[in-house]
Amino acid sequence: MALTKAMSKDLGPDNIRVNTVCIGLIRSEQIEKKWKNENPELTWEEYSSKQHQIPLGRIGNTDEAAKVITFLVSDAASYVTGTSVNIDGGMAGVL
Repeated sequence: MALTKAMSKDLGPDNIRVNTVCIGLIRSEQIEKKWKNENPELTWEEYSSKQHQIPLGRIGNTDEAAKVITFLVSDAASYVTGTSVNIDGGMAGVL
């Protein structure tokens, strides 16, 4: 986070925005392998909802992460720099 803040300060005068995206559990091949190895009897929805530490009660998907990242690189976020965005279903608040 310190690097993000320092770079945003240094590059801001050149209209370059610097942000950090912290991604938590997102459905991926690696997560699916874990699910199939540990709990093959469960559906994806059942497995995802058993991730009790995640406040939103499920594992995220790639579309959800992509939407946040798309926002950050868009003109809609033209005044957003030097910050960190957690895409983790609320896990940052739990740890």
